[in-house]
Amino acid sequence: MRRVVGCMTGTSLDGLDAALVEIEGHGLAMRAKLIRGLSKPIGPAAPTLRALADGAALTAQQIAEASHAFTNAHIHAVRELLQDQHADLISVHGQTVFHRPPMSWQLFSPAALAHATHASVVCDLRAADLAAGGQGAPITPIADWILFRDHHARGIVNLGGFCNITLLPSAEVGTTDHIRGRDVCACNHVLNAVAKQALGIEYDRNGEMALRGNPVMALVQELSALLRAQADAARSLGSGDELSVWVWKHRGKVEGPDIASSACFAIADVIARSVKDCTELVLAGGGAKNLALLEAIRQASGLKVITTNDLAIPVDMREAVCMAVLGALSADGIVITLPAVTGAVNPGVAGVWTRPPTTH
Repeated sequence: MRRVVGCMTGTSLDGLDAALVEIEGHGLAMRAKLIRGLSKPIGPAAPTLRALADGAALTAQQIAEASHAFTNAHIHAVRELLQDQHADLISVHGQTVFHRPPMSWQLFSPAALAHATHASVVCDLRAADLAAGGQGAPITPIADWILFRDHHARGIVNLGGFCNITLLPSAEVGTTDHIRGRDVCACNHVLNAVAKQALGIEYDRNGEMALRGNPVMALVQELSALLRAQADAARSLGSGDELSVWVWKHRGKVEGPDIASSACFAIADVIARSVKDCTELVLAGGGAKNLALLEAIRQASGLKVITTNDLAIPVDMREAVCMAVLGALSADGIVITLPAVTGAVNPGVAGVWTRPPTTH
C-alpha cells in the first residue's frame, strides 16, 4: 500500500488542489482511493503567473520569486493535507505558463518540496510525451481508466479552463489500447471572462447568473463555430486559445446573464458533438459546479450525466487524484501517455524526480 499526494493547479489559476490517495497494487492493476483532499488559494504568486501565461514581459527575478512563492504554497498545502503523516510520493503538475507543442513550461521547483516533506517528488510529467513528438495533452486518460472504467462506455469530461475528454471503452470489451481522449475547447476561460467582463464578478457561482439569462441564438452560433474550430483542430489547447475576445465583442451590447447563458449552450453543443459514442458522461472540474452548463450538456447530449461526486471523488479533486495515479504509474515504470491520444511516437517513462535528503 502506498500513500501518494497529487497536486494540481489549472490554467484558470483558481486554486491549488491537493489529494491524498491510497494506492493498492502496482502498474495498470493498481486501485486508487481518495483519502482526503483540500483546495487552497495559490497566494501571492498568482498575479505573476497570470501575467506570465498572458505573455507579459517579466524580469528573471519576478519569475524566480513567483516560482518560489508557488512552491511554498505547495509546501503549506501538502503539510496541511498530510497532518504530520508521511507520503511515499508527491506528484505535482506545476503551473502551465506556456503550452504550444513541442514547447511547454510547467513551472515548479521540486527540490524545496522534497526537502520540506521528506518525500520523493515527481513533476514535469508532460515532457517525455512532448519529446516524442506528442502534444503532451491530455495527460489524464490512463488515470481515468484506472479510476472510472465501468461496464458503460463512459466519457470523462473535464470542465476546466479548457475542456478535455477521455473516452473509456466498457470494461468488458476494452483495454487501454481502446482509450481515446483529446482537448475539446475553451470552457471556464470563456465563462470566467463573461463573469469578469460582462457581469462584474469574479466568477458565476453555480451558474446562477447564466440560469437567469436566456441564450441568444446568434451568440450561441458564433461562439459554437469558434469552439468547433478548436475541437476540429485535433491539438492540445493552451496559450492564445482562451477566446476572451468573443466576450469583449458583446459586452455592453447584450445583457450579461444572456451572454453567460449563450456561452453555456455553445460549450455544451461542442462537447455533445465530441461524445457521440458514449452511453454515460461523467463530469468533473470547476465547470461541473455550474448548474447552467450541466443542464445544457444534458440537453445537448441526450445522455445520462453524472459527476465524479457520484463516484466518491469530488469534482474539484479529480485532476489532483489523477496526478497521484500518474505519479504512481510513472514510479512503476509505466508510460502514462497514450500515442492514440497525444500522437507521441514511443514516449518514455515520464517525470523529473527529486529524492528527499538522506538522514544520518
